Amino acid sequence: MSVNSIEHPVLDVIRNRWSPYRFEPRVVEDDKLLQCLEAARWAASSFNDQPWFWIIARRQESSAFERMIGCLMEPNQAWARNAGALLLTVTRASFAYNNKPNRVALHDLGQAAAQLSLQATELGLQVHQMAGVNLSLVRQEYGIPEGHEPQTAIAIGYPDHGDPADDLARELQQRESSPRTRKPIAEQVFGDKWGSQADFVPAR
Repeated sequence: MSVNSIEHPVLDVIRNRWSPYRFEPRVVEDDKLLQCLEAARWAASSFNDQPWFWIIARRQESSAFERMIGCLMEPNQAWARNAGALLLTVTRASFAYNNKPNRVALHDLGQAAAQLSLQATELGLQVHQMAGVNLSLVRQEYGIPEGHEPQTAIAIGYPDHGDPADDLARELQQRESSPRTRKPIAEQVFGDKWGSQADFVPAR
């Protein structure tokens, strides 16, 4: 997966992170999963509330794995079933210390998921995050309690770099072959007012 739009030097693990659709159908070692979860555990959060939770199913637990596959929207099921592990993400809607609404719970989950994905990349794994989840089914299947909200799913595993073996694999490889691009910093960073480019950001 090529990166065509790096404007300034970044860590190698950021350059090398991507979101594959094709995974090798193999188990991810428990110690690597624990390292990824540990990286997520140390993400910053408002009031150190850590409002994120993970429900995990490992490939070797076939019944649990299939149960989680069933919570994904159909287009994600075909490719995600080759992952080494699947995670469902959940946020707590209120702060634990005062029970007031936490409007940044999703922001904090995002930070934790980002750290998890970068740690995975460092370990030779990759992560593909999904919004295509049947949230009501997740709540029902896993007994998500009141005050908590199921959010997304994450596939984690070893990316498959081999030649595609069937039509689905060829389609997925084509999706993966598009260059990774990002909007330029100049379109995202403003100075004095909205739409006014910050002085230190090079023009594009």
